[in-house]
Amino acid sequence: MDSGIECTLSKFADDTKLCGVVDTLEERDAIQRDLDRLERLGEEWIESRPKEKDLGVWTEEKLNMSWQCVLAAQKANRVLGCIKRGVTSRSREVILPLYSTLVRPHLEYCVQPWGPQYRRDMELLERVQRRATKLIRGLEHLSCEDRLRKLGLFSLEKRRLRGDLIAAYQYLKEAYRKDGEGLFIREYSDRTRGNGFKLKEGRFRLDVRNKFFAVCVVRHWNRLPREVVEAASLEVFKARLGEALGNVV
Repeated sequence: MDSGIECTLSKFADDTKLCGVVDTLEERDAIQRDLDRLERLGEEWIESRPKEKDLGVWTEEKLNMSWQCVLAAQKANRVLGCIKRGVTSRSREVILPLYSTLVRPHLEYCVQPWGPQYRRDMELLERVQRRATKLIRGLEHLSCEDRLRKLGLFSLEKRRLRGDLIAAYQYLKEAYRKDGEGLFIREYSDRTRGNGFKLKEGRFRLDVRNKFFAVCVVRHWNRLPREVVEAASLEVFKARLGEALGNVV
């Protein structure tokens, strides 16, 4: 199968993926040639699909992740419904661990590549967490923000931001530094304002490109205080990041 293939071919069990970076017409033609080679190996045509599932994540042909957000919310709501029907206790000590262990993982599994791009998708996911916190006895009549504060929880949007910044730190200073060289460009400047480890913000014609992890996280990274980005270890970075984000639910 690998014979004559120019692009990257990934194989696992009965799943085979062909991928490559396309910036020029020549690179586009290279992928097409490889697809033609693979197609000749079998008896069936390789069909085109508007959506494709990869390791549990659905991606649409225009990189719109709304469908994945819908499915994630549906799975989480089904589990939450089972908890509501099957668990009689409404105490914090019971409901909060069940939510954190059984429900929220559906809303955050591999979330960096499919993180919601539109406010309606963000709201769809946040609605699940609001339903869960309303189950807890004594908090039903509080606002969502007050419930989160009393429970020591962040909004899902803030959790995603925290996860993105932690991943950025690992790409820039920790285990994934070599890979980070291809994701981020350091912006050197004589200005003393800011955190001293600024990244260059790119400009792109397509709005969807601005939603990618390596693009949208740059703006948030550049706003971090100096003591956060200069943390000597990942654990110290996490602790200081939590303090920096602590004022936002």
